[in-house]
Amino acid sequence: MSVILCTAGYDHTIRFWEALSGICSRTIQHPDSQVNRLCISPDKRFLAAAGHHSVKLYDIKSTNPNPVLTFDGHSNNVTGVAFHCEGKWMVTSSEDGTVKIWDTRSGSIQRNYSHGKPVNDVVIHPNQGELISCDRGGNVRIWDLGENKCTHQLIPEDDVSVASVTVASDGSMLCAGNNTGNVYVWRMIQNKDVTCLVPVTKFLAHHQYITRILLSPDVRHLATCSADHTARIWSVDPTHPHNVTSADALPANREPNAFPLETTLHGHQRWVWDCAFSADSAYLVTACSDHYARLWELSSQSIIRQYNGHHRGAVCVALNDYSEMR
Repeated sequence: MSVILCTAGYDHTIRFWEALSGICSRTIQHPDSQVNRLCISPDKRFLAAAGHHSVKLYDIKSTNPNPVLTFDGHSNNVTGVAFHCEGKWMVTSSEDGTVKIWDTRSGSIQRNYSHGKPVNDVVIHPNQGELISCDRGGNVRIWDLGENKCTHQLIPEDDVSVASVTVASDGSMLCAGNNTGNVYVWRMIQNKDVTCLVPVTKFLAHHQYITRILLSPDVRHLATCSADHTARIWSVDPTHPHNVTSADALPANREPNAFPLETTLHGHQRWVWDCAFSADSAYLVTACSDHYARLWELSSQSIIRQYNGHHRGAVCVALNDYSEMR
């Protein structure tokens, strides 16, 4: 199975799709709750579905409709989930105010970090040694797994919920999106095993809530999803100061401000909740409250496929593809 595409949401189902034909190839019932987030393991063997209180792990290649493992331990909605690069552990965030690390073989909790506020999202740094999470109180935190502590606390805007964070695949950049529609960008520099953060820019991406932000695998694009019924693609310019060695060495006549807007993806009828890039960064899948997921070709800004099957809002999507979607 070279392309795995799945969506889920408020209708208590997880659907697997043939990406090119748009045909739903498999439906799994998730009766306990809505599904808030999805994540495919790096080896494409398992799908993690985050719901209310728990995360269920499904065997992608099996026809067994039941989870092979359930991770119980959160006391409220699980809002984020991500796998270690070798699948040895998994991290989750929750509205219960915690970030937890789980052993994916036993389902046991290995680490527990407290935010003190409902946590909206968590991602793993490519170095596999740091986590980045964000919360409803307006905090972005970086957790050092070696030191087993929070090493950075960023507050982009006081008391403004940070909905989503994303880190570049090369570890060079961190972006956060919040409820005022602003995106904040920091350059990440490794200095003797210590991560230093240098503010790069802040810009207004949407006039309503940002629900998800995501850097493309090639780190040339930033996708933002919003309550304003759109997703937008921003250019991560290679001459932008996040790639300049000195914070003062900006290109002549260039302001250190917003990423240029490449395109706005129109066609969603309600809130756009989630998105996923293809491996070649040429395509984007979005999930929307209007029940549909959509596959966009970014070069033409057009909808290539529309995935129709959910009878309530589609709020999360996961994609793992090796080959180009053509």
